[in-house]
Amino acid sequence: MAASQMLAVDRSACAGHGMCYGTAPDLIDCDDQGDPILPERRLSDDETAAAHDAVAACPERALSLVEATASAS
Repeated sequence: MAASQMLAVDRSACAGHGMCYGTAPDLIDCDDQGDPILPERRLSDDETAAAHDAVAACPERALSLVEATASAS
């Protein structure tokens, strides 16, 4: 079984290109400024592939997959 993962964004690196939510619209939303709104929970196995695609699409490399914390549900 794979380790539980979550999406994380480096807000100082994010330029709001929208590639992440354009690539994974069912997983990532955006706010009025174009910044990503990420799920604050562990990703399901089905969501992990879309999350990897979104991370790869980010031209600023601001999006990453991190190990889920114990408090994430």
